[in-house]
Amino acid sequence: MSTRLHPGDAGAPDALAGALDGLKVLELGQLIAGPFAAKTLADFGAEVIKVEPPAAGDPLRRWRLLKDGTSVWWQVQSRNKRSLALDLRQPEAQQIVRQLAGEADVLIENFRPGAMEAWGLGPEVLQADNPGLIMLRVSGYGQTGPYRDRPGFGVVAEAMGGLRHLTGEPARVPVRVGVSIGDTLAALHGVIGVLMALHHRQRSVSTHYPKGRGQVIDVALYEAVFNCMESLLPEYSAFGAVRAPAGSALPGIAPSNAYRCLDGPQGPTYVLVAGNGDSIFKRLMQAIGRDDLARDPELADNAARVRRVAELDAAIGQWAGARSVDEVLQVLDGAAVPAGKIYTVADIAADPHFAARDMLQHVTMADGSSLAVPGFVPKLSLTPGRHRYNAPALGQDSDAVLREVGLSAAQIDALRARGIVA
Repeated sequence: MSTRLHPGDAGAPDALAGALDGLKVLELGQLIAGPFAAKTLADFGAEVIKVEPPAAGDPLRRWRLLKDGTSVWWQVQSRNKRSLALDLRQPEAQQIVRQLAGEADVLIENFRPGAMEAWGLGPEVLQADNPGLIMLRVSGYGQTGPYRDRPGFGVVAEAMGGLRHLTGEPARVPVRVGVSIGDTLAALHGVIGVLMALHHRQRSVSTHYPKGRGQVIDVALYEAVFNCMESLLPEYSAFGAVRAPAGSALPGIAPSNAYRCLDGPQGPTYVLVAGNGDSIFKRLMQAIGRDDLARDPELADNAARVRRVAELDAAIGQWAGARSVDEVLQVLDGAAVPAGKIYTVADIAADPHFAARDMLQHVTMADGSSLAVPGFVPKLSLTPGRHRYNAPALGQDSDAVLREVGLSAAQIDALRARGIVA
C-alpha cells in the first residue's frame, strides 16, 4: 500500500530516499510526453514542480474516464509531483520560472519550438542564469529542420517514424497501437538523455562550472519511434525491401504468431506462441503431436521454416483450435515453449505475477476510496521507485513553491488577484 505523506510531513519515510533524491526538476509540459518523463524521474525520488495554466490546468486532468471530476489517468501521470498554477504568458510568471529554473537541475518542456524563446525562457537565457541547468525539450519534429514549426502529436510521429505502416493486417487500414506509444517512447528517450546529461555534468565540474555544465536534450517524437524500428532502414538500404504489415505474425521468423483457441465466455480467445528457436521448434512440434515436422531436416533452421510458415501456422492453429487457452498454455509451459495469453486489463488485475512483483499498487483517494495504479519500472535493488504522494490538485502547492523563491504572502495574493497564479 502507498502512503499519502508529503515531503517534510511528520513520519515521512525519509530513510527510503530514491536514486534521484535531491534532484530538482521543473516541468513545464502538458499531456503525455514531457509529463511522463518527469513522472519517471519523480518516481525515483526527484522533486518535480509541475507548472500548469491557472484556469483548467493540464488538459490530461479531463482526459478519458473521470472520478470526482478528474481523470484517473492523472493519478498515474502526476503522482509524486507538486502543482504550481502559473500563466506563462504573463511577464511576472515568466520571472518566477526564471527563478525556479535558476535553482533547478532539470527543466522539461514539450511546447512547440520557439514557445519558450517567445516567453524569454529559452536555453540561452536560462543557462546564462544557471549554467548547470539541463533542458529536456520534446517536440513533434525537433528543434531544427524544415518541419520544426509543424504541430506534432504522438499519432503523427508514429506514422512518420514507420510504426503505423507496420501495424494491422495486410491490405487493411493501418491501426493505432492502442496507447500513446509515440509520446511514451519520446519520454523514455528523454529520461535516458537526462541521466546521461547528469553524468556528463558531474564529470564537467570545474572552477568555472561549479555545478558542472548543463546541456540541451532535443527529443523529436518521430525520431524516438524511428529509433525502435529495428532493421527497417538497413533492409531497405541493402535490398530495397519495404517491410509490410503482417498482422499478428513476426515477418521472417517462424513459427511465431497468434492462434485461435476455443471460444471463452466473452467470445474468441487467442494464444501467442513463439516457437522460432531451433530447439524450441522441435519441442513445440512434439507437444502438438507433430513429430514428423519436428524430425523434418528441411525445418532445422529458421530460413527453412519461413519458407513453410503457412504449413506450420496451419498445424499449430489446428491443434490450438480444439483446446482452451488454459489447456494450450499448460501443454506448452510443460514443454518449455514460450507462449502467452493475450491479456485484458481484467486479466492483469487478477494475475498473481503482477501482484507478486508489486506492479499493482493501490493509492487512497481523497474520498477514502482505493484506486489501482501501475507499479514502478525498473526495479532497483537499493533505491526502488515508490509512491510518496498522490497527484496534486491544481495549484495545490502554489503558495509553498512561491514562498520558497522568496515571494511574500502579499505578493502571492496580488498575483492571484490578477489571475497570474492560482
